[in-house]
Amino acid sequence: MMRHFDPDLLQTLVTFADAGSLVRTAAIVGRTPSAVTAQMQRLEDAAGTPLLEAQGRGRILTEAGLLLVGHARRILAAHNDAWLSVTGVAADGRIGLGVTQDFADSDLPVLLNRFVRFHPRIRIELRVGRSSELAVQLKEGQIDLKVAMRGADVGDERAVFSEPMCWLWAAEGLVVSTEELPLALLDAPCGFRNAALDSLERVGRPYRIAATSTSLSGVRAAVRGGIAVTARTARWQSQDIVEIPSQLRLPTLPKAEFAITTRSGSEGVVLRLADVLAEGLGRPG
Repeated sequence: MMRHFDPDLLQTLVTFADAGSLVRTAAIVGRTPSAVTAQMQRLEDAAGTPLLEAQGRGRILTEAGLLLVGHARRILAAHNDAWLSVTGVAADGRIGLGVTQDFADSDLPVLLNRFVRFHPRIRIELRVGRSSELAVQLKEGQIDLKVAMRGADVGDERAVFSEPMCWLWAAEGLVVSTEELPLALLDAPCGFRNAALDSLERVGRPYRIAATSTSLSGVRAAVRGGIAVTARTARWQSQDIVEIPSQLRLPTLPKAEFAITTRSGSEGVVLRLADVLAEGLGRPG
């Protein structure tokens, strides 16, 4: 008899690997923590070996659990490709997609390529903007789906994921070294701006705002030019923008929390695209 793993259980395992806790996994998959625990037990029974082990008050993946997560991602991707190929070929229409520059410059092109291969008749209208702008566009119906920092949105969250924030500067460092840390920040409101300022003020580190911009391209130019540092995620790193070494003893930044959100009542291809993006983007750094 051929043995197999239930894809629903594998999805919960992958979500746990990304979320890091049973409580957070339960919130994302829409189940109670006890139901998620029961799912993990069923998966362990199928695997014939423990997949989770206690660590402090929480649980972490065992060696077998980590191994199965890798297989689970590939299995779920194959399932999703099969589903997309069958359901997408006849679909048509338009999807308004809004993303922040962080994602537009990193994983988005590959994921859109994958989606459009299976949905050749779908027209995607892409808007790149700030999280606050995209929230308004989603609320007003200008876009159907957005990938941006999590907030008090009007819509349905299809996935929530977090990535560590980090301090970044030019690969060659700052042009001028001063006691005050020069910052390049987006204009308010901005979650990264708040995190940078709050962390510096918490430890009493002197700083000055050396450059501000309404767009990330302006912030990037200031950082690349060596006139300031900024706080983003690792997605922002490149050959000429790198993480600041720990020897500079800058304060620890919090994690950035992102959400993939659709307009309330969305269905069909909008939800399919949301799921493709969730699978490709929803893995913390």
